[in-house]
Amino acid sequence: MSDEYIFPSRLFDSQSHVFTVSELTVLVKEVLENVFASVAVIGEVADLSVARSGHCYFTLKDEGAQLPAVIWRSQRERLTFDLHDGLQVFCRGRLDVYPPHGRYQLIVEEIEPSGWGAKELALRRLKERLAREGLFDAARKRPLPRWPRRIGVVTSPTGAAIHDFLTALRERFRAVDVLIIPVKVQGEGAAEEITEAFQWLEKYDWNLDVIVLTRGGGSIEDLWAFNEESVVRAVASSRIPVVSAVGHEIDVTLADLAADVRALTPTDAASKVVPSQEELEALLTSYAMRLRAHLNLRLKAVRTQLEGLASRPVFRFPKDLIYNRSQQIDEWERRLQEAGDRLLERKRMTLSGVAARLESLSPLGVLSRGYSMTLTYPQGAVVREAASLSPGDVVQTRLHRGSFLSRVEKINGEGEPVRLDRPV
Repeated sequence: MSDEYIFPSRLFDSQSHVFTVSELTVLVKEVLENVFASVAVIGEVADLSVARSGHCYFTLKDEGAQLPAVIWRSQRERLTFDLHDGLQVFCRGRLDVYPPHGRYQLIVEEIEPSGWGAKELALRRLKERLAREGLFDAARKRPLPRWPRRIGVVTSPTGAAIHDFLTALRERFRAVDVLIIPVKVQGEGAAEEITEAFQWLEKYDWNLDVIVLTRGGGSIEDLWAFNEESVVRAVASSRIPVVSAVGHEIDVTLADLAADVRALTPTDAASKVVPSQEELEALLTSYAMRLRAHLNLRLKAVRTQLEGLASRPVFRFPKDLIYNRSQQIDEWERRLQEAGDRLLERKRMTLSGVAARLESLSPLGVLSRGYSMTLTYPQGAVVREAASLSPGDVVQTRLHRGSFLSRVEKINGEGEPVRLDRPV
């Protein structure tokens, strides 16, 4: 109890003073809230229930007593473990009195499983929750690059893990760059540094082909940072394939499950990310043999193709093609000449027909049959009526062959023959 708190003096004003239930409850509430403003309690969870409001109600108990407790909804939603009956927990909060029931209760502000067994239970619950989210699914794991050029290593720069990894790397494959990101791998702040390292690699493009997260063996307490949710999510969300080599073969952390590939040791991690020199030489020898065989097959096919082309007549008798084309041109010329002659003959016959028709319609044709044509002289206008002339006019008469001039002596406009009054 706090030495600074002074009990209300009115409680002792008179031994005969009688309180109402509400007054006494308010006084008790005032005392508890001031004297027990912050308390820490260890107990077992019992009678756990969650109201529709989201608030969580339960009882803390031990062998000798029980204490009602409540966790408000805002606090319950931030819990990182599954709260259930029978769980031993450590609570920190304040005492309060709920007047309608007249009982005191613990308002829980902080709660966590008590003891290492509780941590293991919380780890199991976290593993189940992350597994339900799919962070450990085999379908989301990516294959490692066959020939990495640059490897990022997240580890302690002074531990044995980085020494073992680099030694194995040099023995297997030297043509690779290594970027070491130094972090704490155990103790307070280790999880935060590992998470920040992955965030740093994601933020900046270091042209990495693979990331190795590694440390040596140790107890479960030493490896606990690799079970923290922030580390597991950082590994799972990495855009670069991750190899986890934490501890020894028997040690399995949540980071191992979230990584794309799990290695048993740092040395095993080196063997998984780079090929060995012998493997590379064998592979190059195999490629050389396959390339030689392919080139031989290709050369044989090309030779057969060339021989086939050389046997064709166009290559054996190259002038034949020219002669054939020349003969074809001669044939086309002959056919063109014949077609031109036929066309000219048809046009000539057509022209003769048209000329005959024109001849039949020509006045000259009429003259050839004994008719003549009279024209005024010297105007040359055709005389169609006798009435258009006068005695004494000179006219030109055109015959089939030749023409002559004459003078009009007499005109008869009735169409009867003209007779002169005197002999000619």
